Amino acid sequence: MSTVSAERLATIFVEAADTLVDEFDLLDFMHMLVDRARSLVDAAAAGLMLADEYGRLEFMAGSDDNVRLVGLFQIQNDQGPCLEAFRTGRSVINVDLASATQRWPRFAPRAEEAGFHSVHAFPLRLRTQVIGALNIFGDSAGGDFDPTDVPVMQALADVATIGLMQERALRRSEALTEQLQGALNSRIIIEQAKGALAQVLGVSVDEAFRRIRTYARNNNRRLTEVSELIVTDLNALPGLAQR
Repeated sequence: MSTVSAERLATIFVEAADTLVDEFDLLDFMHMLVDRARSLVDAAAAGLMLADEYGRLEFMAGSDDNVRLVGLFQIQNDQGPCLEAFRTGRSVINVDLASATQRWPRFAPRAEEAGFHSVHAFPLRLRTQVIGALNIFGDSAGGDFDPTDVPVMQALADVATIGLMQERALRRSEALTEQLQGALNSRIIIEQAKGALAQVLGVSVDEAFRRIRTYARNNNRRLTEVSELIVTDLNALPGLAQR
């Protein structure tokens, strides 16, 4: 693999950064990443794995279907460069697959069958947190990574990590916002139900709320569900409106 030119490198990093702004598309970003990583060092193929919420790696994107199958084989057999980079947080560089059978007895022969002869993996990491790994496959044997390419590829993986973690943080933020909005909407319905039931029964709002809660618990129904029916169809809740 050849040394990366400054112009080519700048173009790829600008493209990656541009993808992280408006209208972020996670799947498009991951596929862009593997395509650019492969072309950056003229590799045969590249693949990306990310950890799920339980810390298990999942294959997310590949430059072709061949690398997808090899990536899935890594996961299914619990061995290979991506898993090693993910678990150790360290890069796997210039591994000749023909001599890697002791290191990865099932993976190395399978990768060679797929037409690959060398492999590299870079952890997607931010400080001590590792969220996945970027796999690079070569079609020539031996150490085909120029020493200057290694920090460049790791830098690209680090940029990807920042983008992916920003996206995850945004999703968590959006989920929290939705939960808060849902709670607010539920609270409005409950307040309406308290007032309506208090008026029907001629009791205080606090007493009405106590009855709503008791009814919901005794009938194994959600508080918001009971409140919505009080507002829309009180007759659907037999016994609640009795004085």
